[in-house]
Amino acid sequence: MKNRSLTFKFTLMFAAFTIITLVISSLLSYANQTNLYKQQREESIRYVASYLEDVLTSDGEDFAWWQEYFLKNYKDLNIPHDFGPKEIQQARHKYEKLFSQNYPGIIPGIDIAFSELPKEIKTAYTIYKHEYYLYKFEQACKRFNLAYVEYIIPDVNTGRIMYALDAMRDEKIINGEKYIELGISVPHSPEEHKTEWEAWNSGIQPSGYDSFDNEYGKTYAYYMPLYIGTKKLGLIGVEVFISAVNKEILRATIRQMLMISGVLTLFMVFLLFLIRLRYIRKLIRLQHAIDEYSKSKKTEIAEQLLSDVTNKDEISTIMAKFAEMIFKLETYMKFLVKTRQDLQDTQKKVQEMSEDAVKDSLTGIRNKNGYDREVKHVEWEMSDGLQEIGLALIDLNSLKKINDTYGYDKGNEALISLCQIVCDTFDHSPVFRIDGDEFAAILKGHDFKHVDELVSKFKRQVKKAQGNQDLEDWKKISATIAYALFDPQIDTTFENIFKRAVEEMSKSKKTIKAPAKD
Repeated sequence: MKNRSLTFKFTLMFAAFTIITLVISSLLSYANQTNLYKQQREESIRYVASYLEDVLTSDGEDFAWWQEYFLKNYKDLNIPHDFGPKEIQQARHKYEKLFSQNYPGIIPGIDIAFSELPKEIKTAYTIYKHEYYLYKFEQACKRFNLAYVEYIIPDVNTGRIMYALDAMRDEKIINGEKYIELGISVPHSPEEHKTEWEAWNSGIQPSGYDSFDNEYGKTYAYYMPLYIGTKKLGLIGVEVFISAVNKEILRATIRQMLMISGVLTLFMVFLLFLIRLRYIRKLIRLQHAIDEYSKSKKTEIAEQLLSDVTNKDEISTIMAKFAEMIFKLETYMKFLVKTRQDLQDTQKKVQEMSEDAVKDSLTGIRNKNGYDREVKHVEWEMSDGLQEIGLALIDLNSLKKINDTYGYDKGNEALISLCQIVCDTFDHSPVFRIDGDEFAAILKGHDFKHVDELVSKFKRQVKKAQGNQDLEDWKKISATIAYALFDPQIDTTFENIFKRAVEEMSKSKKTIKAPAKD
């Protein structure tokens, strides 16, 4: 009776624990999946908005011209309602043909301004670009399973917004032909579209989202101001479904909980009944043996278990296997120790190979591959709000002359000497050799704040080397340094910083060459 009573109580406790665990784990799983999905979708929204921003800003001033002409003439523009890549190419060819016929050998935007073009060419260009931009918006909407994407132009005075690019094409009929309804303007109150107006009025990306519950479902909308240069032109809007996914997560979690709990309950009842009926005594002996072995680690316990194996039932098999396990444990432990050591050796080799892939064999610093990896990491940090970031470029002057005069081995020595000066100067920043005679230092923290001092220090070190009579001629190096720091008003990616640093390097090179020409 005591054994049956104990088994019964254990069954109740196990069943209650199983049910509670299932319910709690299911609720936690639902909450975790919901939050994770929201985070993923929010990141997806930000990524899509940035992508669409790149699509529009890649044309630079051309996009500003397109918008200006669109706003003045959208009522007269007839853009086909149904078009795809083929029709976009046809629109482009039409524009290019008109331009080349009227302006042979002329480059648009360079030799002639958009405002100087005749209306026919402006209209052809605007239609082509509208189809191209709209197609990009629609493809992004489909690819990322979004509810809606748009490019809108708010009017603070009227409280209305105009849909310049609308991923949901509204149609109008002219002479039996379907065209896109352009320039749709609707009122958007600040109360219902708080984040939208915040993005427009502040000119920066807001941290929040507008929430809508309409015929398309419950969505969150994110807005990004679009700038061409320093001019704010409009807002990129991206909306994503949320409610339908949450409901599906809930239904799936409940179904999973019910199915697992049912299976576990049936299996538990059957298993406990079988154990109580046939195996409880041997299980107790096995439990005692396991407890004893966990304390003493004696092999005599295995011999005792083997003496209790009197038939071929399941518990007897387990006891025999456990005894066998004890006998083999010593061997297994030694094998595991050896395997662990082998794994550590392999990991060490893999790490060394990985380091070699980003290491410059001549100077020992990281190479262009290492620079590219670091840039990706920096861009992630910039997307999280990092602003104290910059780039210094250092170029060894006259490397070809050194190679031609003294040999390539002396040129290598000159590169190593310059690398040492760069590393000593920017000792708080990662330094890379990104080209044959070019080095780069990604400026952070101390080096970012003291960049002017460090540049002066670098120039002093180079000048000191040039005047050192104890050095060989090829080690009396001449180098040019230039840098650029992150400017939130003009920089959107690290590539922007790099381009400005290259421009500064070009200016410095010209300054060096100017006296020679005089």
